[in-house]
Amino acid sequence: MKRKIKGRSGQALLQTLRERVRETALSRWILSGLILAVVLAILLVDALPAEIQIDVGEVAKQDIVAPITAVNSVETERLKEEAARQALLSVSDDPNYYQINPAAVMRVEEDVTGVLNLLRQGTAPEEGEEGDVQPERLTISEIDRRLIRDWQIEIPQRDLEAVVSLSLVEFDQFAQITADLVLAAMEQRISQDGLRDARDGFEESVKRAGLRDDLEQTAIVLGRQLIQPNLVLDTEKVNEAREKAVQAVQPVQIMQGEIIVRKGDVVRPEHLTLMRDLGLLKTGRDYAALAGRTLLVLAMAALLGAYLFQNQSPVLKNIGLLGLLGAVTVTVLLLGRLFSLLAWPEAVYLNPSALVGLLLTLLIDARVGGIAAVVTAVLLGAISHFMWPVSILALVGGLTAVLSVSRVSQRGDLMRAGFIVGGVNVLLMLALGLAAGNSSLALQSYLGLISGVLASIVAIGVLPYLESAFKITSPIRLLELSNPNHPLLRRLMLEAPGTYHHSILVGNLAEAAAEAVGGDGLLARVGAFYHDIGKLKRPYFFVENQVGKDNPHDKIAPSLSTLIVTSHVKDGLELAGEYKLPDVVTQFIAQHHGTDLVRFFYHRATEASEDGSVEEKDFRYPGPKPQGKEVAIVSLADAVEAATRSLSKPTPGKIEGLVRKIIKDRLNSGELDESDLTFQDMDRIASAFSKVIMGMFHTRVEYPDKITKEEIEGKKTKNGNTVQQ
Repeated sequence: MKRKIKGRSGQALLQTLRERVRETALSRWILSGLILAVVLAILLVDALPAEIQIDVGEVAKQDIVAPITAVNSVETERLKEEAARQALLSVSDDPNYYQINPAAVMRVEEDVTGVLNLLRQGTAPEEGEEGDVQPERLTISEIDRRLIRDWQIEIPQRDLEAVVSLSLVEFDQFAQITADLVLAAMEQRISQDGLRDARDGFEESVKRAGLRDDLEQTAIVLGRQLIQPNLVLDTEKVNEAREKAVQAVQPVQIMQGEIIVRKGDVVRPEHLTLMRDLGLLKTGRDYAALAGRTLLVLAMAALLGAYLFQNQSPVLKNIGLLGLLGAVTVTVLLLGRLFSLLAWPEAVYLNPSALVGLLLTLLIDARVGGIAAVVTAVLLGAISHFMWPVSILALVGGLTAVLSVSRVSQRGDLMRAGFIVGGVNVLLMLALGLAAGNSSLALQSYLGLISGVLASIVAIGVLPYLESAFKITSPIRLLELSNPNHPLLRRLMLEAPGTYHHSILVGNLAEAAAEAVGGDGLLARVGAFYHDIGKLKRPYFFVENQVGKDNPHDKIAPSLSTLIVTSHVKDGLELAGEYKLPDVVTQFIAQHHGTDLVRFFYHRATEASEDGSVEEKDFRYPGPKPQGKEVAIVSLADAVEAATRSLSKPTPGKIEGLVRKIIKDRLNSGELDESDLTFQDMDRIASAFSKVIMGMFHTRVEYPDKITKEEIEGKKTKNGNTVQQ
């Protein structure tokens, strides 16, 4: 149980702690608000009111220049109208864009029927039954007059007389043949230019019909007059051709810095439209745009905050990690804003958006890098005037970056990750360009490769500075620290070889155990390498370095020996500061012994004391106890490696029994109380330790002291034959 804090000093301490907690929480809220404000400013800058106030007919008092690159809607619309007009002109001469007009065919059919009925009224009626009323027979002159009046058809007098002299049966045969031939001709495609050919074709058909000469001529006259063009434009095809022509028009760009209206020029309506497109007119705030972008930022902030709260709460509680997350995200968004302002429209695809995934995965966590990549991608799409290909590219590129550096082993892997991201970007831009019919996007796909490589170059350059500024140790930094050529490790190897060997073995044990319980194996290994560097100050006072030498502790008091032994923790911290080791490694130096008892010298002091005045606290390490999973594992590995040296004839059973006893003793002594190890973890640690140690004590073949010439060249048998080996 924890002791209660009594008195005014205890109350003061509690008050101080409360104030620090409040200050820390307040700092985190202030930092979060600042990051949110910067992101809002980046997104809302182009929604602010413009400063120019001018109207049509006014004279420009200064050159009006385009502040950004944008689409020239006036010129683009003019080009679209011209393209549509040219498309209509081109299809008007193309017969493929025409179809037969049923109304024209029907009109001709009605005219044929009307003309033939009129001619029929001039023929002699058939004799009917007595009492039947016969229709009045029209005269030839009346028929001729009506033909000219209604159909502009003029038939010679003698041909008319021949027609009206026919019997009704003969006339019906003539009328049927004429009507069929005219309608057959109208079923063909007849354009205005092809009318003559159609009438000539009709005349040939009449001549083949076998009519009398006079009737044949009458039919030809009727057909040539009645047959008309029957084609009309296919509206659907025409509209399709027009739309295709309009869509083929590339938007005309107003380049940044281009002069829209020169000083002294009269402002025309098209100038006003251009200035409105560029947001230059002083029309007041676009509250809808402001509200929409604000809501978008708040939604993304809520998404990020909720995810971190549920899955990565340490990030929200650590002001350094929170600052790093904000700094990387804001930097990428600022770059996105800058690229969107360049005169080159495609420059937005150069934004190294993969930086978010690369840096945050290396410095914090892959899951943090992934969610930050999603949020950044959405915001980049808004910054680039909602060019969603930019957003998709940033999203896929960011997630690819996360996957590419999840198991990085050296800085060169960052460049490899950059090429991977660049390759994915190229394929994605090609796919989007081809799918959307955007040839420009497909042709500019090489920008995706440049973006990915640029992100990796920037990441390599800024990584050391971010590690230093935010006091974060990346896996790459840990790998650099694990290099045997590191000055401190090299000193340890040369000046305290026994300690160096011990540290390497502890590192092997700790790495295996950490990976068994889901911890950071690399961190455990590197921490083990440096946990005993304090022994460099007095290496020969430690038994592993006393090969062939007398033990100096035999000549000094146990209390002094304890002081020397325990001081390697303080000495190690001083060396860590001198060589600028990161805090995550320094904690192993400070905590690997916790508050453990130096039993050997404590028992010596107890045996030598006559009055029993030896106090146990004088023979303990200063602490603190191991605070994290990896530190606790290194502490256990340190004790296990030292203890197993005493085993004369190790067996798997002896090794596992010793390992579990040491872990149990540390647990019972309370040294593991402040770590987050579970009983299940301890069982897995014991199994991992036992497996590694049994590998260290593997058996070898015992070679003979002397090998004879016969054994080298071959063995002789009893019968004198030699068997070659």
